[in-house]
Amino acid sequence: MNNPTRKKTPEQLRSYRWYGVNDLRSFGHRSRTAQMGYHSSDYMGKPVIAIVNTWSEINSCHTHFKARVEEVKRGIWQAGGFPVEMPVMTLAEPFQKPTTMLYRNFLAMETEELLRSYPFDGCVLMGGCDKTTPGLLMGALSMDLPAIYVPAGPMLRGNWNGRTLGSGSDTWKYWAELRAGNITEEEWQGIESGIARSPGHCMTMGTASTMTSAAEALGFTLPGFSSIPAADSRHAQFASLTGQRIVEMVWQDLKPSDFLTAKSFDNAITTVLAMSGSTNAIVHLIAVARRAGIPLTTSRFDELARVTPVLGNLRPAGSYLMEDFFYAGGLRGLLAELGDLIDGSQMTVNGSTIGENIKGAEIYNDDVIRKLDNPLVARDGLAVLTGNLAPDGAVIKPAAMEQHLLTHRGPAVVFKDYNDMAARIDDPELPVTAESVIVLQHAGPIGAPGMPEWGQLPIPQKLLKEGVRDMVRISDARMSGTSYGACVLHVAPESFVGGPLALVKDGDIIELDVPGRRLHLAVSDDELAARKAAWQPPKRIFERGYGVIHQLHVTQADKGCDFDFLEEPQAQADEARESGEPEIH
Repeated sequence: MNNPTRKKTPEQLRSYRWYGVNDLRSFGHRSRTAQMGYHSSDYMGKPVIAIVNTWSEINSCHTHFKARVEEVKRGIWQAGGFPVEMPVMTLAEPFQKPTTMLYRNFLAMETEELLRSYPFDGCVLMGGCDKTTPGLLMGALSMDLPAIYVPAGPMLRGNWNGRTLGSGSDTWKYWAELRAGNITEEEWQGIESGIARSPGHCMTMGTASTMTSAAEALGFTLPGFSSIPAADSRHAQFASLTGQRIVEMVWQDLKPSDFLTAKSFDNAITTVLAMSGSTNAIVHLIAVARRAGIPLTTSRFDELARVTPVLGNLRPAGSYLMEDFFYAGGLRGLLAELGDLIDGSQMTVNGSTIGENIKGAEIYNDDVIRKLDNPLVARDGLAVLTGNLAPDGAVIKPAAMEQHLLTHRGPAVVFKDYNDMAARIDDPELPVTAESVIVLQHAGPIGAPGMPEWGQLPIPQKLLKEGVRDMVRISDARMSGTSYGACVLHVAPESFVGGPLALVKDGDIIELDVPGRRLHLAVSDDELAARKAAWQPPKRIFERGYGVIHQLHVTQADKGCDFDFLEEPQAQADEARESGEPEIH
């Protein structure tokens, strides 16, 4: 109690209102806790810590969380806290239809409400599979209790017949080869059995590794945690240390609002760019920032992309996997090499600055983590495009596409929705060439629904057989961070609400200019106006349940796809002030 680092006494703990008061309701809380086998000395006057666990038997990325949660509990008990495991929606990326993105905000709401409604003083957030990281952070930010994050960690490298396999990236690669007739069904089955061989999330620089790395750069994890493979014993050690640290954070009253700033988000963005991370990071980090009251925009990503080199030589943009990245020095090594591009003064959950946390970090393999004077790509890990086809922006990953397509002009081949594309893409009579631009409509936040990872549109089979492996593809969908190709994504506003993408017709000429950050439909303004006047809004998809909330309240991709009633009002006010719009009170 006399510890000078403590800002709280036991009587000031939030949980004291449930357990410490001498009234009838507290009697009920204490007696029911005794019913579960706990003595009052286990929890009375101690920080009560929620362990928000996204484990389930259908989440392959989190299969080790049954063990990890016990290790987190061990750390909490050791530090004098009282752990309470709280299961939440699992968001299993490989299994959930139509997309986990539809339910990211559900997880965020559930996290916020369970932290609000139960006697918790702080929380440990356990996630890793793609949407679990932003969903957990969004909910914890809105509640603003002391919070710390346990990243699931990447799985080990895949292996097939002596070849190293990367999750997602090699799935798309060998699927194309199978469709082209270059590998057999037996070989395809061998790849299937060897591509995912341990607990953990994707070990390519997909959305999972991107977002856990971003969470560490934001300051939400113990330093170095996001790089440790799930199967490594050091991952278990860090879980226990995280449990110890959250108890200290509660006594110190260290909340996300105490350390998150606009510069923290700049650090996270720079980290994503330096690893040529997933395009999904844009929509997720914008949503997380707006929960913190910070009006982050897509333009900030593009500003930082122009000055940030790609140092992480990681698939799909590079050659290696996250296991190699860890052995080469991990995120601490990469952040240290970025030097002044990272603001080292920003605080983190361990009470130290990010600069202090990466001091002395080294790079042990400078092909995996490149030096500043030898980057994988000099700049533009991601790029934000605008133009009459995407007035509110679209995104692309230049490092993961064939470079001759950075500037391209070709006729559109339009699919009205995913089913239309699936039915016709391999039709030998489809009027498509390597110069064509494939366009998919109705794949956005409302139209799909949920903005699924459909953006790596398949190359028509007849072109695959001709040797084509990349071509320009445009949609209002997202794509997996493990994907690659000249795929323009997140077109906003989406086609389902009448964005210009809805007006594209077969044969229209589309111009892509990545260096110039331009996406243009070569159709006159008068013609576009006439098409818009004739456009009829499609029927809404949902008639009941959570889906109705989603379709009525989800924002567009450039605003993070959060629900408009969940954003921190300050972010909305700042954005309105910058745009000249009147504030709503």
